[in-house]
Amino acid sequence: MSVALSLTVNGKAERAEIDPRTLLVEFIRNDLGLTGTHVGCDTGQCGACTVLIDGNAVKACTILAVQAEAAKVTTIEGLANNGEMHPMQAAFKECHGLQCGFCTPGMIVRAMRLLKENPSPSEEEIRIGISGNLCRCTGYQNIVKAIQYAAAKINGVEFQEAAE
Repeated sequence: MSVALSLTVNGKAERAEIDPRTLLVEFIRNDLGLTGTHVGCDTGQCGACTVLIDGNAVKACTILAVQAEAAKVTTIEGLANNGEMHPMQAAFKECHGLQCGFCTPGMIVRAMRLLKENPSPSEEEIRIGISGNLCRCTGYQNIVKAIQYAAAKINGVEFQEAAE
């Protein structure tokens, strides 16, 4: 048995016949070929699969694709504009907010939602805001710095690195 699915992914209308048990992360990766959304734990613990659904950060391994019916989904691939990295993506590169890169797409997408909720978050607010996304490599300092850097760029202010 299959069901019809209709949604918008990264600004493009998508229609498919899928097994109703298909997870959103599986649909994004396997059916659409958008492999930037990673599968980490399959239990909603790590956040590597985080996408935006109608502007809200959601772990795509925790919902069925059919639950995103008629929604607007944004993946890491959808953040770039005409081949140019979004300021958040550029900040992670500039501030070395990644090591192995596995958590990076989910972390960036979650950070995007964080800045929508709070355009100028403090270090503590950033750490709380990304607490549902795990990084096993970096120790988070450069991730926090990258988000602060992106917030400054997006807000058009000079980045002031915190004194250690």
